[in-house]
Order: sequence, then structure tokens, then C-alpha cells
Amino acid sequence: MRLSAAYLAAMAILSGAIAFAASPVLAQGISGDVIKIGVMNDQTGPYSDNCGPGSVVAARMAISDFGGAVNGKKIELVVADDQNKPDIGVSIALRWLDNEGVDAIVGCSASSIALGVQDVMKSRKKPYLLAGTAASVFTNEKCSPMTTQWAMDTYALPKATVKSLVARGLDTWFFVTVDYSFGKAWQADTTNFIKAGGGKVVGSVLHPLNSSDFSSFLLTAQSSGAKVIALANSGSDFANAMKQAQEFGLTQKQQLAPLGLMINQTHSIGLQPLQNVRLTTPFYWDMTDETRAFAKRYQAAFNGRVPNEAQASTYSAVTHYLKAIAATQTDDGEAVMRQMKTTPIDDFEMKSVSIRADGQVMRPLYGARIKTSAESKYPYDYYEITDTIPAEDAWRPASESTCDLLKTQ
Repeated sequence: MRLSAAYLAAMAILSGAIAFAASPVLAQGISGDVIKIGVMNDQTGPYSDNCGPGSVVAARMAISDFGGAVNGKKIELVVADDQNKPDIGVSIALRWLDNEGVDAIVGCSASSIALGVQDVMKSRKKPYLLAGTAASVFTNEKCSPMTTQWAMDTYALPKATVKSLVARGLDTWFFVTVDYSFGKAWQADTTNFIKAGGGKVVGSVLHPLNSSDFSSFLLTAQSSGAKVIALANSGSDFANAMKQAQEFGLTQKQQLAPLGLMINQTHSIGLQPLQNVRLTTPFYWDMTDETRAFAKRYQAAFNGRVPNEAQASTYSAVTHYLKAIAATQTDDGEAVMRQMKTTPIDDFEMKSVSIRADGQVMRPLYGARIKTSAESKYPYDYYEITDTIPAEDAWRPASESTCDLLKTQ
């Protein structure tokens, strides 16, 4: 795979950075007398609606619910826009950790950015909490002892969706895929499930990030005759592709399969084009009294919008991180990460959920059907939860993983 100039530049920045001494240091107290958390994601571009300012709101809520301090030490939040550029993301991480005393980063960056940032976090021994970055490599071949995966990945989300559609006889697939590592990983993982279920991939096309015109890609998909057109993209790319697919009449003749649909995208597209679409999700705001109560608070803080999957996960990640600091009385990255992995997650959306050695948060996933306009009775009443997928059936089994951390536990 040819590496982009931006990715190569990011790696040059990383390789040229001054490495910290490798000698072990005992965990002791709170560095700089303050706990500093960074939120890095796309704040203004094509993925800003997935995480962006909404994830900042969720992080601030978690800090506020902790009283703004841990054991008397103030919690500070810093925010950066990675602009969907690996060199910018890596530069921000280096500055934050080396010069500004940031103790952990909550990431929802494109996977090409997150891979570079993860290398920085591993070398500095600082927790990297992925709450929206979806490539499955982070808990597989690129796993790191300092990275945890909180929301979703390209293995788990398509797994149940493919199984359901192939079982209904929808066994020929065509991919419309965003042209960078995240989209390609999504296509590769989904292809494996299609083949395992007896289906066939008849073709694919790649589209640039942040595309506005999908006509040629969709017409190619239509002419393929595939029963299913899989959209391996997200953010505004997914919204544009879905709207144009309806205009071309694809939704009347072929099944469109979103591989990473979030509720904010459902809201922006509308129920009519998406009605009865099946998806897999780690979170839905209207499931329990606790999720509804959290969503009500979130709406009050974020212009009436409900939290999506990544934003809810940001709250959970920050809260669990702060609990670990409170328990260990230090912000030493390795000590905090050990505590996070040995303590079950218990909050408004997850109950007694563990973090596996590879960093995977072993939460259940949920099968959902998007309601019709007639079925939706109030704002954001969009999903019918049809089934619960236990964690052991959702995420990549340890036996199939190439992560060394699972082999040495």
C-alpha cells in the first residue's frame, strides 16, 4: 500500500523526536500538580459531526461529574483539531506530551493519524483512549499497551450486519469505500465475513475523502448488479453517498448497507431514505432510564442534540480514566492503565464491562432497525433495538488475534 506524503511526514516528525530515557520510574503523585486531558479529533471537517465539539462536551461533562478535581488535584481539558492530517496530529501529540504536561489523549482521529499518535503515546507511556477511531488494527496487529478501544471497530460492526443480510439471501456485494486506511480496513474485514458466510464480493470503487459528488461511484455500483452496496465510509461522505443513492433509485433495487452509521448521520439524512436499514451499534440513547437521563443532560449542554456512539464513549473513557487516577493516586500512565484494565467499567451505558489485555473494551453490541417516519414518535426516536450481541460474539476472538499482548497475559 502506498503511503501518503502526509503520513510519511508524520513518521519523520515522530522518528526525529527526542526519545525519553527508558529507565523505569516509580509511580508517584500527580505530575505538575494537575491532571491534564487532551481531546484530539476533526473539529471542523468532514468527520466533525461524529466526534468534534460533541466529544468535547462529553469530556467536559465527565470532568464536571467528577467535581473538576481528583483527590484535590484540578482536572484540565485541552482540545485540538487534527484537520485530518497525520503530520498535524503527531505534532500536536508531541507538543502536548513533551511541553504542555498532557497526561492522556482521547482520540477520535482518522486511523492514519491515530497510528502515528499511538506511537507517540506508547513511547511516552501515556494512555490513548480511542473513542471513535474504528480501524481494527489497534487491537490486532498494531495493538499497544497504552491504547484502549472504547466504541467500535471495523471488525465488530460489520460482522453482525453481514451475517444478517447473507442469511436473507443477499449474497453478492459491491463496496463504495473511502480511499484511506480506515475505509480499506473496513472493506477488508467485511469481505472476510462475506466470504465466510458463503457470499461474494463482485467489485469495489474508492472515493476521495470529503467527496461531494458520488454519481460515478454509485452508477458503477448499480451496474454491478450486486444485491448489496456496502458503504465503507463515514461522516459527510456517508451522508452524501446515501442521499445521492436515493436520488438515483438505488435504494429501490439494491440493499444499501452502512458499515459505520451513527445516529447523527441518521438525523442529518432523515428517516425516509434509511427506513428499515439494519445496523450494528454499541450505544443508543433511548435504551434505558440511565441512557435517557444522560441524553437529557447532554442535550441541555449541546444544542438539543443527543449523544452518538463516539460521544457517549468519550464520557465513559474519561470517567474510567479519572476513576483509575483516584484509585492509584497517580497520573503515571502505566499505573493508571493497569488500574483501568483490572477494574470493571460501570456507568450509564456499560455494566461490569472489562478491558481486555489488547485494549478492547468488551462491551456488548446491539442490532438495530431504523424506524419509518410513521413509527418515530418524538425527536431522535430512530432505532428499534432488535437484539443484543454479547461481547464474546461481537469482538475479534483472542484466538484469531495477532496482538502479542493477548499471548503474554
